[in-house]
Amino acid sequence: MKHFLKQVLLPRTLSLLKNHILTARAAHLLLFFIAVYALGATAGFTVKHFYLDGEGSDDALPVSAEGNWGLSFQEEGQPPVGNATSTELAQYNAYYAADTDEKVIYLTFDAGYENGNTAPILDALKKHNVSATFFVVGTYIDSEPELIRRMAEEGHTVGNHTWHHPDMSQISTMESFKKELEYVENAYREATGQEMTKFYRPPQGKYSEENLKMAQELGYTTFFWSLAYVDWYQDDQPSKEEAFDKLLGRIHPGAIVLLHSTSSTNAEILDELLTKWEEMGYQIRPLGELCE
Repeated sequence: MKHFLKQVLLPRTLSLLKNHILTARAAHLLLFFIAVYALGATAGFTVKHFYLDGEGSDDALPVSAEGNWGLSFQEEGQPPVGNATSTELAQYNAYYAADTDEKVIYLTFDAGYENGNTAPILDALKKHNVSATFFVVGTYIDSEPELIRRMAEEGHTVGNHTWHHPDMSQISTMESFKKELEYVENAYREATGQEMTKFYRPPQGKYSEENLKMAQELGYTTFFWSLAYVDWYQDDQPSKEEAFDKLLGRIHPGAIVLLHSTSSTNAEILDELLTKWEEMGYQIRPLGELCE
């Protein structure tokens, strides 16, 4: 295999690139697989599927799990394997699922901007008396203070998704890390008159051990996820059937579910989805209960 990569595939790929025969995406994929294989062969890295801020699926491009939150689903109805264990995350006050056989779910939404889908999502949550957690960026609070106030008034938790949504794993100083979170805290305080609950979700699921330590030192609990699906492309939304296939088939005890509040599919199906989860025997509990 190594001989094939070195003597055949790599020269052939470079030749095709030179002659502009490959598309940019195809070339990227070929070179990426070569790089990943080479890294794996020399460093023993494990290649896993990953979700980037929920932005991925079992069809996602496989990469080294280092620096990105990664999941590998082994069995339907059972928790996936993460690229860090619950025990490893716990030392940094971080979670991706609850360690339980009880049929409980923790529902979370990431909110980077508003396109009219948050209100119906809130309506469905209210109908089912469900408390969710919305991880918001700072600009969302500035642009949508009324929705932020509604979240708080209706018993939801508003968590910190940073101000600029950067790759936090590239931030090496506490000063810069702290600013990304403090700016959001200040905006939330101005909008609601309340202090923000110190729940943090790294943008795109990108993290480092130092980041986890920094968040912990600032009093934050970090939350990844154990179930997500491709729901973030505004102009290419999944069908109801596609959404239910992932969100019903892969639900499991103790799941932290990540959805995006920008998704029109989520807004459309949430009432029915909550009903189906309830019919399956699941209770949807506030995220805060997980770390009590």
